[in-house]
Amino acid sequence: MARFTTRLRCLAIGVTISMHLPCALAASDANWPQWRGPNRDCYVADGSAPWPQSLNSLEQQWRVELGPSYSGPIVWGDRLFVTETKDEKYEVVHALDRATGRALWKTQWEGSMSVPFFARDNGDWIRSTPACDGESLYVGGMRDMLVCLNIADGAIRWKLDFPAVLDSDNPGFGLVCSPLIDGDSLYLQAANSVLRIDKRNGKVLWRALESKDAMMGSPFSSPVIATIHDKRQLVAQTRQTLAGLDLETGQALWAIDVPAFRGMNILTPMVIGNRVLTSTYKNKTYMYDVERKDATFSVHEAWTLSAQGYMSSPVVVDDFAYLHLGNGRLSCIDLKTGEQRWRTKRFGKYWSMAVNRKKLLALDQRGGLVLIALDPAKATILSRKRISDAETWAHIAVVNENVYIRELNAIAAHRWAATQDH
Repeated sequence: MARFTTRLRCLAIGVTISMHLPCALAASDANWPQWRGPNRDCYVADGSAPWPQSLNSLEQQWRVELGPSYSGPIVWGDRLFVTETKDEKYEVVHALDRATGRALWKTQWEGSMSVPFFARDNGDWIRSTPACDGESLYVGGMRDMLVCLNIADGAIRWKLDFPAVLDSDNPGFGLVCSPLIDGDSLYLQAANSVLRIDKRNGKVLWRALESKDAMMGSPFSSPVIATIHDKRQLVAQTRQTLAGLDLETGQALWAIDVPAFRGMNILTPMVIGNRVLTSTYKNKTYMYDVERKDATFSVHEAWTLSAQGYMSSPVVVDDFAYLHLGNGRLSCIDLKTGEQRWRTKRFGKYWSMAVNRKKLLALDQRGGLVLIALDPAKATILSRKRISDAETWAHIAVVNENVYIRELNAIAAHRWAATQDH
């Protein structure tokens, strides 16, 4: 397919443009509907074809220029959704035909903000990765706003302005958390707290773990839903605390403080059975045991490891976690004992990852892709490829043979050969 570049421009504040092109809005065999993929664990969809042994056949199919963003691309059916910050003033959502990159619609609102000077190296643009349920797209804006869009035409169904509704301050670093869909509810860390929201109308149903400190209460992590001791619950990590919350009420079932330098609890926590794994900046990697006696939960430290995480959430395969550390190395950790099996040489500052069977595809912030065989006995790098000359902080998305890369100022679709030996 011929490669092309298109500069997308918005016409006016709040204007939505619909091309009224046909679109398969139903779920396909494989989507990438949210932060870290279908199950929020970086695994590709069940039934996906095996990946190749090399990245040599990976070729760019199309590329569309955009304003800057750290939001990962979202794929549903034949559409791809991507965000940008425009003119340091507006936040824009684009729907593209994922086969060609052709523009279908775009919607924007005024909502950008500036982060503190000491975090300025990572930019002022939109960060939260949207979530899609096949009918609506839920988009977190930097100025603590959640916007619900119709995926067919981009029409705004509702907006939730957290400072206006909850009388909260704008978060010091903007809204970072990526929304989580569960039935008719959305779960999000915003307004210096954890929230349950009715996805049909944007009504806040409960608020938990609230902080009065706009800077230290501004959360970085994104929650997950897991069943621990037969109780389905929301597992959320604030700047200070890791907790399991009742999905219906927001009541804390269990909670424990997690030490971190300047509250840099950034990772998405990983639930493994009745345990929870996390790792913090300039501190340690922690495994916590959650226990239950009748209706009462408790939590305590199972083991710690001196290896320090940073911004890259780990992946878990079998009994091992693969964690990109703050020093740029990839570490293999035995989940039962906390033993570090191996550690690689340095890669970039940040990785986003996707997993298929026992292969890991990682994108670092310098535009490099790495394909790794996941083996607790040794680190085996199968292939490397430079994919972009720009920064690539947004989370990678992988659907079948398609790899979608959100460069700082563009979105690009790549594909590896289906006929390549596996």
